[in-house]
Amino acid sequence: MKFVYLVAVFWLSITLVSCIQDEAPNAEADIIACTVPGDILKRDPIIENNKVTLMVKADADLLHQSPAFELTPGATISPVSGTERDFTKPQYYTVTSEDGNWKKEYQVSYIIAGVSTEYHFENVDSLVSAIYTYDIFFDIDSTSGNRLDWASGNAGFAMTGKGGKDRSSFPTSSIIDGYEGKGVKLETMETGTFGSNFGMPIAAGNLFMGTFDVGAALLNALKATKLGMPFEHVPTYLKGYFKYKAGKVFQAGGKPVDGKKDTWDVYAVFYEVTDDVKVLDGTIVEDNYTHPNIISVALLNDKDRIETDEWTEFYIPFIMKPGKTIDKNKLKAGGYNVSIVFSSSKEGNYFRGAPGSTLYVDEVELIYSADN
Repeated sequence: MKFVYLVAVFWLSITLVSCIQDEAPNAEADIIACTVPGDILKRDPIIENNKVTLMVKADADLLHQSPAFELTPGATISPVSGTERDFTKPQYYTVTSEDGNWKKEYQVSYIIAGVSTEYHFENVDSLVSAIYTYDIFFDIDSTSGNRLDWASGNAGFAMTGKGGKDRSSFPTSSIIDGYEGKGVKLETMETGTFGSNFGMPIAAGNLFMGTFDVGAALLNALKATKLGMPFEHVPTYLKGYFKYKAGKVFQAGGKPVDGKKDTWDVYAVFYEVTDDVKVLDGTIVEDNYTHPNIISVALLNDKDRIETDEWTEFYIPFIMKPGKTIDKNKLKAGGYNVSIVFSSSKEGNYFRGAPGSTLYVDEVELIYSADN
């Protein structure tokens, strides 16, 4: 018996060695990290599927920038990492996988201006695949012409297989009949077997200022929700227009909850960026917005979470946290972030809500203090 065991171990070891020796070249072609020379970044690089956004300080020399990229193992990039280029306009890079069979083009943009303060939701792109299509909202800064995308959970919903070619089959989509022009539709939807197996039976329609790490969403959706963009003003009020209709049956853990009615949410958060906290995530809700980096928050009053089929204005003040002050020099340098978050189900971040709950949003504005 011992002899048989030794023989088995021997052949297993040979098999493993063979597997290691014969390992196929990597087929991935991704940028996984980006660095730039000097202290010019306002926040960590935003790396998405085919785009890298670098938000930099106002004195950055965009004519002479040489970003360096970390790629998936074995991949190559053209132009080569560290090449000096003119980034007064977006530049493009092609990443080729180690096996040479896959290529991906990335747009790399340097953005000096902070986020705009008026959001009309007229600008909509589409992510189109062979089996589904969903909307991506973006804003164009009127001064610089720079583009900033809004984030949503649509990329995560795509993994469930429930979304189709009809954009409205996704929780976050564009409508043509907003308060003025186009608007946003956010709808809570069931995620099917795929979502239920991961303890995520529903997906609330959401839209927020920040990024969504779809790769990390299955492990911790709240941590995958990265909130904030640099903001060089002190926000005082958040205003906009909404319509809302709650779904019929509230669910928790995929099961009906008797007597409970769904409701919607909007909030905004203004916070300080520090060496140890570059960006806040969705877990700030769990902590009831008590994170020490938070300077102020704008929270919707429960009495204003009404159902209405008429466009209705919301107007929410930012409330400063006790003992907080703002460093004006750091503010100008991009040392503070702001984020706005909308959801068709207030408890959607815990995958609780009523399928069919629908929130419409349009003409949103961040009002800020004139004497920064």
